[in-house]
Amino acid sequence: MADLIKELVGVVIDGALKEILKKTGATRTTTKRTKRRSRKTGSILADVIEAAIRKPAKKQTSRRRTAAARSKSRRRSA
Repeated sequence: MADLIKELVGVVIDGALKEILKKTGATRTTTKRTKRRSRKTGSILADVIEAAIRKPAKKQTSRRRTAAARSKSRRRSA
């Protein structure tokens, strides 16, 4: 009876240890690294050309509201 319990406990502990060791992510590579590795050299050149063609971003400026828009908002609130 003691041998049966000892064997059962040993099997459970072995299974748990195997599962814990299996879940350590030491063998998996991160997604960023796989993306970098799978990138083609032609697409880098295409990205550079596209960035050169694209217009630069416009600077955001605050626009003053017109007198008509100001009076309209004043009429609504009053």
